[in-house]
Amino acid sequence: MTTIGIIGAGHIGGQVARKAVELGYNVVISNSRGPETLAGLVAELGPRARAATPAEAAAAGDFAVVTVPLKSIADVPLEPLAGKIVLDTNNYYWERDGHFPALDAGEATTSGLLQEHLPQSKVAKAFNHIMYSDITTDGTPAGTPNRRALATASDFPEAVELVTRLYDEFGFDTVNVGPLSESWRVERDRPAYVARQNAAELTGNLAKAPRTI
Repeated sequence: MTTIGIIGAGHIGGQVARKAVELGYNVVISNSRGPETLAGLVAELGPRARAATPAEAAAAGDFAVVTVPLKSIADVPLEPLAGKIVLDTNNYYWERDGHFPALDAGEATTSGLLQEHLPQSKVAKAFNHIMYSDITTDGTPAGTPNRRALATASDFPEAVELVTRLYDEFGFDTVNVGPLSESWRVERDRPAYVARQNAAELTGNLAKAPRTI
């Protein structure tokens, strides 16, 4: 059975873990405060889940979900993620993270920065423009009329394929934005951000997104 290593156990990480174990995945989840602080969440998730350090979660996962504040991406372990697909849920909140001049100037993307930090991994944007509570409640079976769609972006086709499959299992259609250099289209304050939209609507919102806010 596939194991997902989750680095970051906040709102998004917790919800991804809940849905993943419901679907039959094994989950190894971590945070910056230590495995012992995740006892309650792991008890809720049940036998398919265990707590670990970020390095252990990265090593255990067949693929990983990184869902930490942007200011903390330098702490994401490199070696155990080498060769693996890494899903990045990040958004740039300068109020929380401090200013990143390259992001302010529209010269970089949050997922691109993670890819630079993890040069041997295959980063894909995922789950960044949906309210965390909707991850477990708003999915519907494939073919449902007006099914909600989520965006992804990656420089690696195999990473897009994995996200597309996972989105479908979670109950969402997928719109591929393209390479990570285009992933700004689905970031904070753009038309696609946290809006409930089907694939056609998401495609339209991505097209009209401004590069800088």
